[in-house]
Amino acid sequence: MDRKVRVRFAPSPTGALHLGGVRTALFNYLFARRHGGDFLLRIEDTDQTRYVPGAEEYIVESLKWCGLTVDEGVGVGGECGPYRQSERKPLYKQYALRLVESGHAYYSFDSAEVLGQKRKECESQGKTFMYNAETRKELKNSLTMSGEEVEALLESGANYVIRFKMPENEEVVLHDIIRGEVRFNTSLLDDKVLFKSDGMPTYHLANIVDDHLMKISHVIRGEEWLPSLPLHVLLYRAFGWEGTMPEFAHLPLILKPVGNGKLSKRDGNKMGFPVFPMEFTDPDTGEKWHGYREDGYFPEAFINMLALLGWNPGTDQEIFTLEELCELFTLDRVNKSGARFNPDKAKWFNHKYLVQKPDSELAELLNGFLVKDGIACEKGKLEKICRLLKERANFVKDIYDSSQYFYKAPQAYEEKGVKKFWKEGTPDLMRELTGVLEGLREFTSPATEEAVKAWAATKEIGFGKVMSPFRLAIIGSADGPHLFDIIEILGKEETLARMRRILEKLQ
Repeated sequence: MDRKVRVRFAPSPTGALHLGGVRTALFNYLFARRHGGDFLLRIEDTDQTRYVPGAEEYIVESLKWCGLTVDEGVGVGGECGPYRQSERKPLYKQYALRLVESGHAYYSFDSAEVLGQKRKECESQGKTFMYNAETRKELKNSLTMSGEEVEALLESGANYVIRFKMPENEEVVLHDIIRGEVRFNTSLLDDKVLFKSDGMPTYHLANIVDDHLMKISHVIRGEEWLPSLPLHVLLYRAFGWEGTMPEFAHLPLILKPVGNGKLSKRDGNKMGFPVFPMEFTDPDTGEKWHGYREDGYFPEAFINMLALLGWNPGTDQEIFTLEELCELFTLDRVNKSGARFNPDKAKWFNHKYLVQKPDSELAELLNGFLVKDGIACEKGKLEKICRLLKERANFVKDIYDSSQYFYKAPQAYEEKGVKKFWKEGTPDLMRELTGVLEGLREFTSPATEEAVKAWAATKEIGFGKVMSPFRLAIIGSADGPHLFDIIEILGKEETLARMRRILEKLQ
C-alpha cells in the first residue's frame, strides 16, 4: 500500500444508526487500525428534508459506546474540516460548475410538472422514465439550448439543477476489492443530479469532492451503493482525479433471520430483538426502538458478533477482542454473499462475555438493578451470587431475575412442587434436617452437603427424597443451581429461618 490508509464512515443524520451502519463503521475502523491509518467520521447532511434532530448525536454516542474511536471528524476536528457537509456548502458549487465548464455536466431547467408528465407517459407504455442520453435531447437543458438562452435563465434566477452528462453506451470496467471485476454499461445509467435547486449538492457530488479533499484511500461501504460506483468513478475521471481515486469495497447485506431480504428495523420489533446499538425514540412519531445497550448487551460482545457478520477469520475461533480483530481483519476475507443475522447467536456472544467478566464487575452491574428496586445487598454476597448464576445467564438482568430468593425468603411455594414433593412424612423429615443443619459449625457448601448426605445415608432414605422439599423450603421452587452453594451464600441463620417457615406454612 503506497499511500497512507484513510477511511471514513459517512452516515446521514436521518434516524437511528442501523446494525448494518455500525458494521460498516466497524469494518472501516478495523481496516484503518490494521494498516496504521486514520478513521474519519463525516456527517452527510445534504438532504435537509430528511434530517432528524438528535440523529447526529446518536451516531456519535453509538460509536463511543461501541469503542470505535474516531481519529478525525465530527466532534474531534482535523485538518480537512469541517466534517459536516452542510457546513461545506459553498465548496460544492464551484466543483459542479467546473464539470459544466469541462462539458461533463449541464444545467437542467425542467419543471417538476414536465418531468412528472414524462414519467406518466413512460408508465402508460410499461416503461420507466430515465433522464439519460436519449431523453435529454428533448428536454429543457443547456445541451438543447443556446448559450444566450441559458445565460438569460441563470440571470433571471430560474430554478435549475446540474446533472452529470453520462457518456453514451460506454462499458465501464471497475475493480472492487471484495467482488473483483464489475462491469457497467452507461446506456443503462441516468444523468444523475449533482447539484440541487436548493443550493445543496447531492450525495454523489459531495461524496466524491469530500473523499478527494480528505485524501480518502479506501471507500468501504454497503452493497446498496454498488450501482452508484460507475457514476462515482466517472466523476473522478471527469475531475482529473483518477490517479488519487480511492479503492472500493462493497460489503454484503445483513439478511433477515428468516425469509428473504435485508434486515430491517421492523424485523427487530416483530421478532423481539434490537437492530440499533442504542435505544432510539423517533421525534416525529414517538415510536421507541430497542437498543443493544439498553437490552443489556456488552459493547464488546455486540462488536464481536457484528465482526463475524460477513467476515471470517479463516479459523474456528469466534471470540475476539477488538485488538485481536484489528490485527486479523482483511477485506479479502469478507464474503460476497449476504450474512444472515441470528438473534440467538447474538445472545450467545453476550453469554460468552458475561461468564468471562470478573465477578466484582458483574456485582456492580447487578447492584444497579437492586438499587432501582430498593434492595440492599453487600458486595461480597453479590459477587458470590454472580459466580453461582452467571453460567445460566445471557444478561446481567437474567442474574437479577433468577436471584430474587437471595434477597427475600419465598412468600409462597410452587404449587406443582408442593404437590409432587411435600408428602405425608416430609414435615418430620424436614424438622430432622433442620436439626442437622443447626448442629453444624462450618456452613460451607462442601460441609453442609457432606453432613446432609451422611444423615440421609444413616436414615437409609434416597438423597432425592430430601433435596426436593429442601429446595422448596429455601427458594420456593424445585429448580435452580446447586442448593448447598445457595445456602452457603444465604448463611446458617437465614437457611434455618426458611426451613422453619415452610414447616409453619405447610403443616
